[in-house]
Amino acid sequence: MSDTARHPFLEGLSKHRGAPPTVIVIFGASGDLTSRKLVPALYNLGLDSLLPSEFHLLGYGRKPIPDEEFQANCERDLEKFSRRPLNKDIWGHVKPNVGYHAGGYDDPKAFTELKERMLKIEKEAGRDLQFLFYISTPPSVFKPILENLGSSGLARHHDGTDLASKVIIEKPFGRDLDTAKELNRIITDQFHEHQVYRIDHYLGKETVQDLLVLRFANSIFEPLWNRNYVDCVQITVAESLGVGTRGGYYDQSGATRDMLQNHTMQLLALTAMEAPVSLGAEAIRDEKVKLLKAIQPLRLEGENCDAVRAQYGEGLIDGVRAPGYMQEQDIPQDSSTETYGALRFSIDNWRWQGVPFYLRSGKRLARRVSEIAIRFKQPPGILFSDPTRFDLANNTLVIQIQPDEGTTLLMNSKIPGLETRTQAVKMHFRYATTFGSNTPEAYERLILDCMIGDSTLFIRGDETETSWGLYTPLLESWQELGRKGLQSYPCGSWGPLAADKLLWQSNHEWRRAGP
Repeated sequence: MSDTARHPFLEGLSKHRGAPPTVIVIFGASGDLTSRKLVPALYNLGLDSLLPSEFHLLGYGRKPIPDEEFQANCERDLEKFSRRPLNKDIWGHVKPNVGYHAGGYDDPKAFTELKERMLKIEKEAGRDLQFLFYISTPPSVFKPILENLGSSGLARHHDGTDLASKVIIEKPFGRDLDTAKELNRIITDQFHEHQVYRIDHYLGKETVQDLLVLRFANSIFEPLWNRNYVDCVQITVAESLGVGTRGGYYDQSGATRDMLQNHTMQLLALTAMEAPVSLGAEAIRDEKVKLLKAIQPLRLEGENCDAVRAQYGEGLIDGVRAPGYMQEQDIPQDSSTETYGALRFSIDNWRWQGVPFYLRSGKRLARRVSEIAIRFKQPPGILFSDPTRFDLANNTLVIQIQPDEGTTLLMNSKIPGLETRTQAVKMHFRYATTFGSNTPEAYERLILDCMIGDSTLFIRGDETETSWGLYTPLLESWQELGRKGLQSYPCGSWGPLAADKLLWQSNHEWRRAGP
């Protein structure tokens, strides 16, 4: 769209955060993520005048789709999934800049044709454009896409300038340490590291971004955030749903690869890392990597084993009987894939030595909730030591990530009356209550950050390898054991008894996650 035909929807970021004119190509454009998240995210950025003045979207996939059909599909997706209603007048000005390009992911000719089409868009715009490639495909085609972006010259478009090409890559970033290293090698053969944006949508959630503010902008918390005052840290990423129709895919992944190695480790790193020297992307990412390198290897044998795995069995969800994992569609009858994992990490540094970090994630648990709970030590039991009169709880700061973003502080208070009795009470803060419920979704923030070149909330290559270095021995051990030692838990519960015992060893117990 030329400058003379601009609509307010397309007024650029010059007055906001300065995104350059951009062409985005989404590989895997017919996929669920594109429909539910990516197209709505771009539309809502536009509604907030946060798209560059010259913006184009190209879907890419194997199936030939006319531009008009892809535009209609996008409109349908916006009506169904956008957090704000579709404004057809505004969409009418955007639609001409939306198109589709068909081709194989391993077809060099298709990428040459894609390059010609993008260069034609750039020529018609009469200005240099940034090329941004979003790889939203199964990991099996990461390699040919990346290599064809390199061989076609698209990866180095405007190389060495502020308009150099960028690539966003969805997880998983490998299946173990070796495959993560190989993927990083393939990526850096075609792109410079500063062009690469490994995306984990958890990092785009408001509460996760607020962690740095909570920790380092509040003097009531910052001095307490260490081994002297913290008893333990619990991170929970729980889902109430089962695998559904994704059983064949999920059985190749499991809870550890699907959630623990990525989402929960990001939460752990941001919770435990040292203060960065600045809010710059590399300063923050440096501290995350340092923290991950300080985590001790998991103990995988004996009574002090740091890991528990389990599969869900039959149970009740909201009073309705739900099948066990082995009864789900496309699950092999000898499957040893874990649908639940609980881990105990030890961090060997000055701040956290002796403080256990407990991580758990699973499917078919009691409720859908993601949270970080910082449990503080109790004060000396001198004044309030009588258990018949005083019901004292550990002060706990809970950062709730989903479904209701916010923060809760658990503290002890006197019960009104003539006797001195105590009870734990909660102080709540909710984003929806304070700031309104229509806050930007994670993908909006992350796509915008990529367009403007801010990599703070994206994962660096050495970070992926450091994390996989912790998890690969665990996964290899479980693979060797097969179903031996695999626990079971009923649908609708909080996991197996063995996960509770993991905490009992240190006189801890799992927090009942949720509000």
